[in-house]
Amino acid sequence: MASTTNQLDAQEYETLDLGNPAVLLATLKQLRQAIYEEGQATLQQWQPRIQQPEFLSSACNLAYYLALRHRDLRPLQTALMPWGLSSLGRIEARVMPNLDAVIATLNAIVHPDVSKPPAQPQLADFFEGSRLLQKHTEAMFGEAHGERRVRIMVTLPTEAATDYEFVKSIVQRGADCVRINCAHDTVAEWQAMIGHVQRAAQETGCSCKIHMDLGGPKPRTGEIFTATDRLRVFPGDHILLTRSAPTAEQALSLPPNYFLTSCSIPEILDHLTVENHVWIDDGKIGATVIDCASNQLYGAQANTQPGVLLKVTHTFPKGNKLLADKGLNFPDTVLHISPLTDKDYQDLDFVATHADLIGYSFVQTAADIALLQRELELRLPERTLPAIVAKLETPEAIRNLPELIVQAAGKQPFGVMIARGDLAVEIGYQRLAEIQEEILWLCEAAHVPVIWATQVLETLVKKGVPSRGEITDAAMAERAECVMLNKGAFAAEAVTILDDVLTRMQAHQSKKTPQLRALRSW
Repeated sequence: MASTTNQLDAQEYETLDLGNPAVLLATLKQLRQAIYEEGQATLQQWQPRIQQPEFLSSACNLAYYLALRHRDLRPLQTALMPWGLSSLGRIEARVMPNLDAVIATLNAIVHPDVSKPPAQPQLADFFEGSRLLQKHTEAMFGEAHGERRVRIMVTLPTEAATDYEFVKSIVQRGADCVRINCAHDTVAEWQAMIGHVQRAAQETGCSCKIHMDLGGPKPRTGEIFTATDRLRVFPGDHILLTRSAPTAEQALSLPPNYFLTSCSIPEILDHLTVENHVWIDDGKIGATVIDCASNQLYGAQANTQPGVLLKVTHTFPKGNKLLADKGLNFPDTVLHISPLTDKDYQDLDFVATHADLIGYSFVQTAADIALLQRELELRLPERTLPAIVAKLETPEAIRNLPELIVQAAGKQPFGVMIARGDLAVEIGYQRLAEIQEEILWLCEAAHVPVIWATQVLETLVKKGVPSRGEITDAAMAERAECVMLNKGAFAAEAVTILDDVLTRMQAHQSKKTPQLRALRSW
């Protein structure tokens, strides 16, 4: 999407005398012009998909931000620092006003007597992006509880269908939204949960939105077979992953260090190639594809079903049990499968009319967003569409994030969930923090709310006492618009603590900007 028009890279910046304010000013003006031209070209491509006029300014800012961030701006940041103008690091929600402010101020230094200086942006223009982000957040989650800016979402357990007091407790303590995972329970339980939430909201006077998460096409292992009684796999072992369910008899003729199982979505195996990585059970077992036609290896003698052969590369030192119904991740492979399963289509009949927000699992492309939008329009021809929350779980979804945003937010309320569990397995744990930051920045540029999810205060929710590290994680979640808690016996207590942590942190930090509140610890 980036253009080379008027573009300077880091090496070319080094040839300029950026310590000279006149050179620095000319470079910034050149940069602004290039950003404007590229951004307008991108916006023109997007416009046919933008049906909500109020999203147009957000899309424009996103286009400018993409053009800006295709450049290495570090030399410019360094050059601006001595002038007290190093503000490009907090430019997300206001690309052009920020550039204009820097140019206008630097122009006053270089040309103090000029009769017509560049226009300084108005205060309202400068913070228009923040206002739009707040507006879009309120459209999804409603008004904030008290003074806390960041919303809290709580995943409901099955017991919430029968335990009204639990639901009332989390709403009363500060939950702005509850999450119902449609991969579990039935319409009867969902209806009961929603009834409890609505009753609790009415009795407490606290609004609480309903987020319903479509299950999506989660590939899983089938029943496990071996020629021996060994259950644990170790590096060097082999796993034969078949397209259809194998039998115990088929495993008998395999070598003792071979395991046999199936993939719940067999067409995925057609996309794998040798050396592709496969992760099993949330990354506990790592493997590599070493053969894509295992029937040729074992053939009629073993009566194996066609599939792929994996070699185990990663486990815990004591090995890991290979179990049935565990998730499979294929980080090297773009899987061309529909994000809506037959069950999702059935669930949508209920979800479309009961959910305020719909969580969309395994979404990867703008076409995936358009598919869900069509299904919602079929079910709600005369009604306002509920918000869509795209769960970012794969590298492909990250690559296509700008297009996902434009397709969705151009038509209806839209948010993004950073599904840190699957995402970490797909991109590698070492990259998770980096990618999480980039998602936050890009969504802020588009004024799109972000949900910070997966294992927030996990030991507190499950065991009643938090770890030190997860408290810090919860504090950093203040940079998102919503934080999700998983289900657990101490979820209500976790809401109280998270509410306190987020309220304290917002006095010190707003997104990437320190608030410089008076410090009283010394």
